[in-house]
Amino acid sequence: MSAPIAVDIIIPVYNEGKNIGTAIQRIAESVKIPFHLHLVYDLDEDDTLSPARAASEKYGIKLNLIKNKFGRGALNAMKTGISSTTSEFVVITMADLSDPPEVINSMYDTALSTQADVVCGSRYMRGGSQMGGPLVKRTLSKWAGLSLHYLARIPTHDATNSFKLYRRKLFDHIQIESNGGFELGLEMVVKAHNRGFSVREVPTSWHDRSEGESRFKLVAWLPSYLKWYFHAFGRLPIKRAD
Repeated sequence: MSAPIAVDIIIPVYNEGKNIGTAIQRIAESVKIPFHLHLVYDLDEDDTLSPARAASEKYGIKLNLIKNKFGRGALNAMKTGISSTTSEFVVITMADLSDPPEVINSMYDTALSTQADVVCGSRYMRGGSQMGGPLVKRTLSKWAGLSLHYLARIPTHDATNSFKLYRRKLFDHIQIESNGGFELGLEMVVKAHNRGFSVREVPTSWHDRSEGESRFKLVAWLPSYLKWYFHAFGRLPIKRAD
């Protein structure tokens, strides 16, 4: 009898056919806890789907392909994945090989040992690193993470990173209000801390993608990031989940 699933791993995808096979291989080889992998896509013709099925069969992992039900885009894909899965813990990661999947093991261990509700993959704590990516994006991300840690007392050095593990009950208490891109990670960690939930971090490394095009839109999404940045200082009200 197989062990119960401990973590649902959610990956929003958009034409990641060149990356997904290697991503699934690395997840299969690196994640040592029972998991279920969920890819959330927008369009039936997405070139990720066929190689994903082949890789999941090759490496013998559970794969669920979920069509985005809230509208196109990464944010809606993440919301779809969260609402469509059932394990106690949820991990958000990307298909572009930027997040090392072996860190999911330490995220899970940290959540269990400390009773954490959010465990952040941190590029800016001791032992973390970041390689590549646009200079402006790197600089703003690091500045935001460190200022939120030291000035707003957020218990992570890297609040903006999307690579996080969440205890599912968090989504029963906190309403997702983000409406742009990847700011969901910042919104959830700020709200979790402000509501008294436990936030921890583990070191991670980040490497810029080698294949495909990034979907990160700094200029378009910056106002949303700033909204949640100032939220951390208690300037905005918190909405409860319905």
